[in-house]
Amino acid sequence: DVAATGAGELEARLLSGEAWARMHMGQLREALDLLARARTVTQHEPFSDLDRAEILYRLGVCRYRLSSISTAIGLLNEAYAVAETSGLPCDALRSNILAYRSRCYRRQRDLEAAREDVERALELAQSLDDNTTVANVYVQASLVSERMGHWVLARNYAERAKSLYEELNDQRYLAGLLNNLGGLNLMLGKPEEAIEYLKSSYSTALDADSKEEAAQATGSLAAVHLELNDYEQAERFARQALSLLEGRVDFLHEIGPSQLVLGRALMEQGRLNEAEEAFKTADDSFEQLSSASHRARAWIAMGDLAARRGDDRTAARHYRNAADALQDVRF
Repeated sequence: DVAATGAGELEARLLSGEAWARMHMGQLREALDLLARARTVTQHEPFSDLDRAEILYRLGVCRYRLSSISTAIGLLNEAYAVAETSGLPCDALRSNILAYRSRCYRRQRDLEAAREDVERALELAQSLDDNTTVANVYVQASLVSERMGHWVLARNYAERAKSLYEELNDQRYLAGLLNNLGGLNLMLGKPEEAIEYLKSSYSTALDADSKEEAAQATGSLAAVHLELNDYEQAERFARQALSLLEGRVDFLHEIGPSQLVLGRALMEQGRLNEAEEAFKTADDSFEQLSSASHRARAWIAMGDLAARRGDDRTAARHYRNAADALQDVRF
């Protein structure tokens, strides 16, 4: 028993390491319990503020993955403050904290705050000559630029990250990056190029034995085929993505959109009852994400379905709910 030996440093390292591994496997509650224990252990000597900041950062990441965004921001704020006042070299940790806080702000649609954090994170990462950290921050910079409507800048950041991941031979992260490039090419009106990127993402994810990245690629392929009015293929890929992510509450941000794509593919095939069920499950997923903008997309889909059925009253109610939600988000 590590704790019984009094080897506190080893105990904290084991608790934190196991928590990080469990988090990546989707076992978020177990990871939080382990990190809570590690946080208690690191409150005393011989641990430094930097050790405490690292645990706070990992707690923040777990909370983000559970969609507890406000809690995550609070933990990341605390982690950054503790790291910054520690007096110890910690640019890598500070960059990671800022990059994850940028994700939180992006989820809350505070894009200006997200941009500021990711720019500072990139400055810190570039000063370290650490290609892994730089590549990861480039990905976040690409996503923020995408959300702000700067498609070309987003693609430039993504291409830089792609080059670094290829140098590092990091197949798992490369798979995710290729998925992002597929989405960007779709937004730039290049669906055929998007499909090639997404197929490459899927095969790279399989090579890396990453079911999660493979699911994201198939979910994106579903969205592209929906855009191309190929509804049977959109349905097939959406179902495949949902099967790969079954039970993964840390991937609701991928599950919900795939449920929405599935519903629209079914609706266009005239299978209206099945489409309604898919839209309802998408709304449930978005509700767990606490994302008004995502729920608005589900309500618009439900409005379109009601209109397809000739139920104008129900359609108007769904559209009104969506408009109100988007108004709240905007202001």
